[in-house]
Amino acid sequence: MLALVAGLVLFLGTHSIRIFAYDWRESMRQRLGQLTWRGLYSLVSLLGFALIIWGYGAARLSPVVIWVPPLWMAHLSALLLLFAFILVAAAYVPGNHIKAKLGHPLLAAVKLWALAHLLCNGMLADMLLFGGFLVWAIVDFAVSRRRDRAEGVTYPAVGAVRDIVVVIVGVAVYVAFALWLHERLIGVAPFG
Repeated sequence: MLALVAGLVLFLGTHSIRIFAYDWRESMRQRLGQLTWRGLYSLVSLLGFALIIWGYGAARLSPVVIWVPPLWMAHLSALLLLFAFILVAAAYVPGNHIKAKLGHPLLAAVKLWALAHLLCNGMLADMLLFGGFLVWAIVDFAVSRRRDRAEGVTYPAVGAVRDIVVVIVGVAVYVAFALWLHERLIGVAPFG
């Protein structure tokens, strides 16, 4: 469990610098140079991510049950994850109305992903992993939206075709992940 917590601290900590120490981040980027800053940031993030994977896998071998979710929670989770995948697609297809409205659909997707997994998993490791990501995403989303308003940043929408692309890509990747990739990558079949 210690590796999981250490991984969360490193990964979410590096991803929180922009939230809590924006001016320090900018001064370090200036002092070290963009390439060196990105390299250090990536190295610490990757170390944190590796510790999360290893720690979560180890915690699953000796689970600590916090609660047993009812079966219907899995169905609600599956629905929330469908919307999360659409939000991920919205983050990468420029000029769509979802990004125009939310500003940061990837952070909204992380919130839905974490909440969906909290609803259908009741182990201590799940609470730490998904709860940590949920809290981080809520805070980062709020701070990012506030920063956009203060700086006058907008995300213009171009047209409905891009919205259709977002939905089609999001649904297609969701189906592929739910039916095949989740079991291959995570070791759990969501619908099986």
